[in-house]
Amino acid sequence: MEMDEVYQSYAQTVFKYLLSLSHDDDLAEELTAETFYQAYKSIHRYNGDCKMVVWLCQIAKHLWYRELERRKKYKSVDLDDVCEVEDTRMTPDLTVLAAESKVEIYRQLHLLDESTREVMYLRLMGDLSYREIGDVLNKSENWARVTFYRGKEKMKKGSDINEI
Repeated sequence: MEMDEVYQSYAQTVFKYLLSLSHDDDLAEELTAETFYQAYKSIHRYNGDCKMVVWLCQIAKHLWYRELERRKKYKSVDLDDVCEVEDTRMTPDLTVLAAESKVEIYRQLHLLDESTREVMYLRLMGDLSYREIGDVLNKSENWARVTFYRGKEKMKKGSDINEI
């Protein structure tokens, strides 16, 4: 597969993954470009042991961590910017309620421990399978499935998020 085909096939997934980590469109776009540049430079190291998208997300994750190291802090961004969905049929009251619900969901996601939050974002926003999530995070498919389930249960209960 040519790198142009690889980019066409996986750029959107890598971008969504980076957006779920950074919550910044511009940074996610920049890191997506850097991910494919790094992939192009190191394509000879791709051995096919995992799916191409998993390999690319691993590169993206390392670039994200490098960016965090460079900034020496975690960036907090309004999560409404991540998934804007506007329904023109909704009344203003329903729109406000929907926005408040979305904010509350993102608030609860943000309170989860880092590994659970990352699994939740990869599954919900990156649309990755549990196996792909396990591969990206160097864990098992079962670990990803259990972590997602526990995170979902914590959010349902609204209990102390820092348990587990």
